[in-house]
Amino acid sequence: MSRLAPLCRTALCLASLCLVLLLLPLTARAQDEEVVLGLSQNRVSITTDFNGSEILIFGAIKRAGPPSPEPLEVIVSVQGPIKPVTVLRKDRVAGIWVNTDKVIIRSAPSFYAVATSSPLADSLSATEDLRHRVSIPRAIRAVISDENVTDEDNFVNALIRIKEADGTFQLLEDSVRFDEQTLFSTRVALPSNLTVGIYEVDVYLTREGAVVSNYTTALKVGKVGLEQWLYTLANDHAWAYAIMAIFIAVLSGWLASEAFRLLRRQ
Repeated sequence: MSRLAPLCRTALCLASLCLVLLLLPLTARAQDEEVVLGLSQNRVSITTDFNGSEILIFGAIKRAGPPSPEPLEVIVSVQGPIKPVTVLRKDRVAGIWVNTDKVIIRSAPSFYAVATSSPLADSLSATEDLRHRVSIPRAIRAVISDENVTDEDNFVNALIRIKEADGTFQLLEDSVRFDEQTLFSTRVALPSNLTVGIYEVDVYLTREGAVVSNYTTALKVGKVGLEQWLYTLANDHAWAYAIMAIFIAVLSGWLASEAFRLLRRQ
């Protein structure tokens, strides 16, 4: 028995080594394709006359070996800062429209756009969508409702319809230009009602519905000039902002009364 033990250990080590060697091509294959990404601008500046913007997202596929015969698809998502949203439902009670039910969505992007090189359902399987949360409904999470609310999905769908109407939710299928399975580009319109903060830009490479590679970068949206000064003052020094607002209101009222008094004299 004592002689057989070393032989068993040696055989086990050889079997493990063979398994590792067999898995190496699979690991290398998973890392064969990577995303090289660029943005037309890394910062969006909001000024007094800001009425929206547009970013160009472009990139290429870097390969360590020959491409696979199965075609790739490209999905690009742009996500704004996450914030809670309260969705209310109105019903007529005694002839008056009042809020009856409420659903709180603790995690909803303030802006979300998904651009694809083919229809999203063809590019991404339901399992991968659940894992990476790419589609618009999957990007909305943590729904909390009252006990008497049993149709939370209707509230989520209502939120999606509202935000699609104002341009803060966008599904842009077949909008990614993908040339020779190597170069890709797309444009995403940013509306004027953007939330200030860091926006996350994600690119997913998919094959047969599965994500084979992804890349993430950031886009900063911020106010500049007087808007930035007022925004910082209101958020970081609320007391000073309140005093300044009261002073400006009093001064404006006094100036207006003096102007009317002068006009009466004339």
